[in-house]
Amino acid sequence: MKILKKIRLSVMGIVLFLILAACNGQESSSSKKEEKNSTENDKQEMNDVKIVLNWFAKSQHGGLYAGIDKGLFEENGLKVTVESGGPQVSSINIVASGKAEFGLAHADQIAMARNEGIELVAVAAVMQGSPQAFMFHKGYGIKDFEELNGRKVYIQPGIVYWEFLKNKYDLSGVEELAYTGQHVNFVDDMDAVTQAFVTSEPYFMKLDGIDVETKLISDAGYDPYNVVLFVSKDYLEKNEKTVRAFTKAFVEGWNLYKDSYEEINKLVQKDNPDIELESLKFESETQAEFVYGRDAEEHGVGYMTEERWATLIEQLHELGLVNEIYDAKEIFTTEFLPKH
Repeated sequence: MKILKKIRLSVMGIVLFLILAACNGQESSSSKKEEKNSTENDKQEMNDVKIVLNWFAKSQHGGLYAGIDKGLFEENGLKVTVESGGPQVSSINIVASGKAEFGLAHADQIAMARNEGIELVAVAAVMQGSPQAFMFHKGYGIKDFEELNGRKVYIQPGIVYWEFLKNKYDLSGVEELAYTGQHVNFVDDMDAVTQAFVTSEPYFMKLDGIDVETKLISDAGYDPYNVVLFVSKDYLEKNEKTVRAFTKAFVEGWNLYKDSYEEINKLVQKDNPDIELESLKFESETQAEFVYGRDAEEHGVGYMTEERWATLIEQLHELGLVNEIYDAKEIFTTEFLPKH
């Protein structure tokens, strides 16, 4: 009897062990399955989005590259593809057609797109003002724009700020010549004036041993936000979560770029090998005031105001470049900007 009892106990122990082992196996298998499903879900939650630049990759896109390099977009569930801009590329048309979710353009371009029936919404402004300027030989600058009269001015035909200046000032005495991107004629004529960006052309002139000075167009009162992040109105209404996540990572990228621009510029150069690192450095340092200063100093990178947008719309309407004066709130929002 004692022997039978011991056998029963042994059998029961073996059965109990097998049951527990099976349970543990199921639990382990279930945990692995849950872990695998969780990983798969994480992968599924990554949202592929594309952004189209307003020009070839430059320092004015540094914050975007910083955000990608430092994993800020991935942290927000986004896998970002960057499409280069250029003279034949319209970020506005590409976004409007749905071939990209995000784009970069200047504020006046976004405001005028409504004339074509394209409804866009700006969600962040990289530059608080415009670095567009006139460039002169040193010692041949002007204090007032009417002093351009009697001089040759190389300007891109139809460029908005030139139309604004001609409407505000009497520039009938200007010899207007088409800007081609080349500065040979400017260099040889001490009285000549050419359009420029304070963030680039002065650097190249210095390399050629030519001393120049500049006058910002904003001194005349035309100062739209530059390099503005935008989406289509339709996309925003259906994808608020994605727009919020992208804008957050975009702005945080710019905050990182402030102190790491030399490192990030190496990544920018990979997408635009034609530009030198020294040129990118010059651009980064001269654009800092536009990106991190002015209203951004108090309210953070990307900040925009209704007053600035409303003023721009009125100016464009006066020039006949927008068909009607509309509510500025229809084309911009600060709702998605991170709290500063």
